[in-house]
Amino acid sequence: MASRPPAPRPRSGAKPGATREQIERRKRFERARRASLRGAADAPIVMYGWHTVTAALRNPARRVRKLLATENAARRLADEGFTHKPEVVRPGAIAERLLPDAVHQGLYLETDLLPSPQIEDLPAKGVVLVLDRITDPHNVGAIFRSAAAFAATAIVTTQRHSPDATGALAKAASGALEWVPLVNVQNLARALAALKASGFLVVGLDSSGEADFAALPLRSPLALVLGAEGKGLRQLTKESCDHVARIDLPGEIKSLNVSNAAALALYVASRLLSGA
Repeated sequence: MASRPPAPRPRSGAKPGATREQIERRKRFERARRASLRGAADAPIVMYGWHTVTAALRNPARRVRKLLATENAARRLADEGFTHKPEVVRPGAIAERLLPDAVHQGLYLETDLLPSPQIEDLPAKGVVLVLDRITDPHNVGAIFRSAAAFAATAIVTTQRHSPDATGALAKAASGALEWVPLVNVQNLARALAALKASGFLVVGLDSSGEADFAALPLRSPLALVLGAEGKGLRQLTKESCDHVARIDLPGEIKSLNVSNAAALALYVASRLLSGA
């Protein structure tokens, strides 16, 4: 019996098993996103999900361009005291604006990007997270959430090789974009030099680090630098740090997802800096 040819793999980032409609919707979404980035410097930031959207609505610095809500979500907004008047739509009208796997919970928001502080203007206090080419929006969103939980001063990313503060990143951040400033820089090495000039101790976290992070003499202000999974920190980034340290783990697995590593590093740093 002749063997059958292998089934074609889904394209445009579609998950295995995705329907043709889902694949086509993802393609349309990606085409529209690329067109908006090419054609308009003031393209809106898209947010969806209850915690993400309501946190943005509570932020007076956010300018609302478009707010869509299902009937149930609009009623809940009113019950919780929001004065914003959404356009009430059916769930499908929101779903068709998003990727197939997006969980919108009846809320969709288009808004402006919040102003990005300059690296030199960051207050010399607390902990700043610096992300070296971490491109997955879910990971960066989760890092934002941990940063907000530990009252981090800011998150620094590069203008290239980092995801936009919209869509899946905003959803994963669950409102943290409203509380943790995002600083975009062109050159990471120069940004680390600027942090040092402001008095920050700069510590890179990498599995190849010679020092145990928990044993370092940490002080505030502190900048923690995290690299992409698998690749880790770039060589120039390592050379720009005061220390390159590893997080020692007792189990058989010696590395963590970068968002989990960020949460653990923030916890250890908060304990050490508080003297606990």
